[in-house]
Amino acid sequence: MIKVIASDMDGTLLGDDHKIAPETQVAIKRACDAGIRFMVATGRNFRGAMDALKDTDITCDYILSSGAEVRNPQREVVKRTPIPIDLCEEVYEELKEYPVSVIFFTDRYDYRLGTKKEIEEGIIRQIRLFHMDKNDSDEKIRNSAQFLQIAGNTRGISDIRSLEECETPVYKIFIFAGDVDMLQEIGEKLGQNPELAVASSFILNQEVTEVRAQKGPVLKEYIESLGYTMDEVMVLGDSLNDYSMISMDFGATVAMGNAVPEIKEAAKYITKSNNEFGVAYAIDQVLIANKNSCA
Repeated sequence: MIKVIASDMDGTLLGDDHKIAPETQVAIKRACDAGIRFMVATGRNFRGAMDALKDTDITCDYILSSGAEVRNPQREVVKRTPIPIDLCEEVYEELKEYPVSVIFFTDRYDYRLGTKKEIEEGIIRQIRLFHMDKNDSDEKIRNSAQFLQIAGNTRGISDIRSLEECETPVYKIFIFAGDVDMLQEIGEKLGQNPELAVASSFILNQEVTEVRAQKGPVLKEYIESLGYTMDEVMVLGDSLNDYSMISMDFGATVAMGNAVPEIKEAAKYITKSNNEFGVAYAIDQVLIANKNSCA
């Protein structure tokens, strides 16, 4: 019987509008009313996750920054697995030879190296790649809600060591560019370091965490600390940064209809797409199965 549901956010729990559909919110409430514990397992940091959940009444546990931080339903930090500053510096030195944008994600702000102008240009590139039409003008992007949100959550630094002065743990290094082949090369190169875990949530990015900060192993450790077993957990995801949990032997591993091929191949089940309320559909199937097992 499934007693825990852990869902990725972007491309899974959220539609392409980056919101949780009312149909999905209702399904989550049905699950919680039936005694199922709901969790999000996301690449977003806490602030980013709360931005998506702020207009809902969802109460959940949080696996954040791809596993680098865990918070309970009271939003208290249970565990942190940051990237040491020396390792951040090592990664950044490796990336200097590539024309990529690099962001250091923390539990509070996103840090970027460069001048104010360089940072602004980086935010515009990010929005053009991930949020808006690539032909949109710089002026249109600067006036967009996405720009204001990202800029408000961004802080500039002069060098990697400045991160130490911020006194906040670095959870993830986010790398993006428009060259898919180059990003794959970077991922393979960084992946050779046994201290790092490298994955991607979009085709145009790579995400680097400390090797222990991966969704699957972190989720397993957390649910077991709460008294659950792996066979009592359903996980849902769509992208390669979900592979560590989709490929593990949880009770039900579910790929979204819009998931990348590797996730569909690793999953035990495939649900509808994120725009077709795939999470809600999977939850309803679990509720039916749980009811039948109790009959």
